[in-house]
Amino acid sequence: FLWGVGSSAYQTEGAWDKDGKGPSIWDAFTHVKGKVLRDETGDSACDGYHKVKDDIQLLKELKVNHYLLSISWARIMPTGIRTEQVNEKGIQFYNDTINGLLESSITPIVSLYHWDLPQVLQEKYGGWQNISMINYFNDYANLCFEKFGDRVKHWITFSDPWAVAEKGYETGEHAPGLKLGGCGAYNAAHHIIKTHAKVWHSYNNTWRSEQHGMVGISLTSGWGEPVDPHSQADIDAAERYIQFHLGWFANPIYRGDYPEAMKNYVGRKSAQQGLGTSRLPTFSVQEKSYIKGTSDFLGIGHFTTRYVTQKSSPFLQGSSYNTDHDLAELVDPKWPAPGYEWLYSVPWGFRRLLNFIKTQYGNPLIYVTQNGVSEKAPCAQLCDAWRIEYLQGHLNEMLKALNDGVNIKAYTAWSLLDKFEWNKGFSERFGLYYIDFQNKNKTRYPKASVDYYKNVIRANGFPDPREVEKWRQKAMDTCSITHQLLDTDSLITHMEMVTEIVLPTIFTLCILISIVLLLFFLQKHS
Repeated sequence: FLWGVGSSAYQTEGAWDKDGKGPSIWDAFTHVKGKVLRDETGDSACDGYHKVKDDIQLLKELKVNHYLLSISWARIMPTGIRTEQVNEKGIQFYNDTINGLLESSITPIVSLYHWDLPQVLQEKYGGWQNISMINYFNDYANLCFEKFGDRVKHWITFSDPWAVAEKGYETGEHAPGLKLGGCGAYNAAHHIIKTHAKVWHSYNNTWRSEQHGMVGISLTSGWGEPVDPHSQADIDAAERYIQFHLGWFANPIYRGDYPEAMKNYVGRKSAQQGLGTSRLPTFSVQEKSYIKGTSDFLGIGHFTTRYVTQKSSPFLQGSSYNTDHDLAELVDPKWPAPGYEWLYSVPWGFRRLLNFIKTQYGNPLIYVTQNGVSEKAPCAQLCDAWRIEYLQGHLNEMLKALNDGVNIKAYTAWSLLDKFEWNKGFSERFGLYYIDFQNKNKTRYPKASVDYYKNVIRANGFPDPREVEKWRQKAMDTCSITHQLLDTDSLITHMEMVTEIVLPTIFTLCILISIVLLLFFLQKHS
């Protein structure tokens, strides 16, 4: 069993325009005022581009078996098109990263796409709305297999494509910020699924016999529980909740087509609008056959759960992915909500989701690729007892799912570092390590959850229950000491800021005032 942590390129690397990297849609999106909370950007993020050795040292201290990272397409292909330009400095950066991990006995699990499409492809072709992305992405993937595949044996084509489609092309909350209501998300997803299949076949036909690796996809989904377990309408609504999230991508890959619930509901809504065909695209018979079975493992991201009930959307609302499924999401006010308002801690939903996958898709090999909790706090909180509670609850439910016969091979805590959290900027923190983003050094400080997770890994997930309380107490003692160090460093940072910015500013003002007074004096006496 593999224990690890994860991150993604845009959220951590920074160096957005260094060493030949081209702009991505997230560079363009965050540079427009009003798109991100407090107008923050990932321009420098965690400065991970320059701190690879530091971060590998953190991984060694955690004693993880694997590290999930993503490659920035625009860092190795500035325009996204292989025939135009390949950036050797970008390739060298990822070679150094992969070699550093392997030298530390840490398995790299590499995602080819964690949302940062090269901006040129968005401007020229409309990004994932355009079918040409399939071949451009396949060229990129093959370059990665060629350059890194001798050492990387676990590839993820797309991380959380649901968010790419729905937030990027339907609501516009994420880059590229398009609001193509009704069709945008479905078209993007359709092209992403076809692209995934093409890349899997490329690896299977060209690289597998030589490199002996695996290619999968990582899908993020909550669990939907019917509000009334005796109501067939609520049971059906909860089923739709899962099918419109997880099934949207998993069903074509494991069963050959979109879920029946999606085809029925989107088709019906399209007919009500007077459209001749469904807004949900269709796969040809050949495409269904080509897509089915194109995943050596299924990556699963999971954060939270919802209660679900039947709710018909008024026709006047217009067409959108979010009204097509006719349901309402509810939460139990008793659920702990340590982070942003969307993220409630509901561990039992995790086990139910994992068992659903086992039943629906023939018990595939599962890698848990994202599981963690954020905190929304204006001040540093290193003693993150709520994160320990969240991890403990979800790990226990995952171990129960293993006992149920679910084929889980790996668990990835999300995430290694506090990082740029998309349209929330730096306000939402998922990291096991805290970063003071005001400090130019971007120093990493361990939270209490580091000590806890380290002990979980050492016990391979099955600790003596009496030990757990000792770990918790030790973690709290350690984080209190680290807090003092952080407070001292923060004071030094503020003093440096006073020295570097405030004092020179005051000095300049004094000179300007002196000049004005001198001119006034000379004018008066002339």
